[in-house]
Amino acid sequence: MTVSAEDFYTELPSFSDFSTVGVLDEYRPVPDDWYVLVADIVRSTDAVAAGRYKDVNMLGAAVIAGVLNSVGRDRVPFVFGGDGATLVVPATDLAAASDALAGVVDLARQVMELELRAAAIPVSALRELGGDIRLRKYQLSPGNHLAMIIGDGLALADRILKDPDQVAPYAISADRAELPPLEGLSCRWEPLPSQEGHIVSLILKPAGGKTLPGLMEDIAARLGYNPLSDDKKVRMAEGKRLKFRFPPTGIRSEVLLAHAHNHLRGWCQSMMENVFFVISYATGWRIGPFDPKKYFRELGLNTDHRKVGDSLQLVLDLTPGQLSDLENHLEQAYTQGGLVYGMHVSDTALMTCFVQDIGNSHHIHFVDGADGGLSMAAAAFKKRQAIISATG
Repeated sequence: MTVSAEDFYTELPSFSDFSTVGVLDEYRPVPDDWYVLVADIVRSTDAVAAGRYKDVNMLGAAVIAGVLNSVGRDRVPFVFGGDGATLVVPATDLAAASDALAGVVDLARQVMELELRAAAIPVSALRELGGDIRLRKYQLSPGNHLAMIIGDGLALADRILKDPDQVAPYAISADRAELPPLEGLSCRWEPLPSQEGHIVSLILKPAGGKTLPGLMEDIAARLGYNPLSDDKKVRMAEGKRLKFRFPPTGIRSEVLLAHAHNHLRGWCQSMMENVFFVISYATGWRIGPFDPKKYFRELGLNTDHRKVGDSLQLVLDLTPGQLSDLENHLEQAYTQGGLVYGMHVSDTALMTCFVQDIGNSHHIHFVDGADGGLSMAAAAFKKRQAIISATG
């Protein structure tokens, strides 16, 4: 059966064993006429230093929510990056996706006082520059997927985004932007405390002929488990970790973004939803489409605490001994040319939710380390990568 270019991702077979994520032959090139939509927050380090990383995470998730609500949840692969996000869209959806992203850019400036830069870069242009976009579709649970992407096309798109001259032909302007559809975006859980001692946001990539499976075998020897195969050890959203307060700490960001059309109505709606949630959470009763027992089982599965977006990105909960052993191993392997890595350590994790249809179990939860998480790890990764490039 011939699959049209626009249905490439929809019809792509999925896999459910994350330990096979390093099987490179299973990645498929996206059609040449697709586009990479990339967005990140300018001076996100300053926002982190000011204690606004939850706002930063919300904006990154808003990029994904706006585009998926506009073009369809099953059509578009995406990667959450902490202080931004990347999506890959077919040409037929480019206009709607770009309009939604422009709306998020405008909201970031108007209501969050943060600058979000964004661009839509043709996959063909990235290939001409030596990059590629190849992907697999990982099934978290029935109906919920994450894209695993390799080929260095995302990293190249990120570099173009941050270069004012290179990005000029592709930049998405917020001029005359309309409010994006951000229904389902929320941040109602309190920070998730570490159970072992340290929440570690880790970005790493094999180098010097090493492979991802081989690299993870070495790391597994230090940790006592393999983060790619032992899901129980790495899951970030187990019920015992989840803490809820009323009203939620993050409700202001949720209202400002998801209910920008009417803040007063948004406050009332969010507060009412939280009242019902508290009742259901405390009693176990089902209220409308919300079944708490079912939801919490699914929530533990539907998190993006491990993914591939040109590099492997993990959010781990480690003991002090595991962290020390991991740091020593990574630095030694980096010095020997076997990998590039970036790491950030905190004592809690953050979770931002995108719930499209709770009754049909369609919800994704973006997990990141607090105090900078993946954003800070990415900065450290790029510094090490630049050193390798400079030294040849």
